[in-house]
Amino acid sequence: DSSEVKEEVLRKDDRFLTLLKDVYVESRDPPVQVKGGGGEHLPSKQEEKRLTKLGHLEALDVKKVSKGKISLVEALTLLNNHKLQPQIWTAEKIAAEYSLELKEVNSLLEFFIPFTVHEFPKQTKKAITSHKPKQLT
Repeated sequence: DSSEVKEEVLRKDDRFLTLLKDVYVESRDPPVQVKGGGGEHLPSKQEEKRLTKLGHLEALDVKKVSKGKISLVEALTLLNNHKLQPQIWTAEKIAAEYSLELKEVNSLLEFFIPFTVHEFPKQTKKAITSHKPKQLT
């Protein structure tokens, strides 16, 4: 019966209350261990930064990046430069120019290719727009 259960739940048991009063919980954090002896907290490695090479696209991207990394606009710029002038913008020149490792530049040039945009001549656009669609019956 639900009434018996309700009474059992709401009834206080003095024996359990006295046992609960005897319980004492103490919590402590483990002691912090310092590695390396020094008491100061200093960053273990300071990243070396370089200014980005964006030219007229400077407002579109970050101003500084870590050495060994490039920004998104720089990546698109160097990929486009390599696509347009592969003899001038070789992997070695890109690695030196952007402070990157040669194997990473080779992977970048191998696996990432910028899209090519093709514009149709105006005559073709006109011919396409003037074509009347067939009516279905």
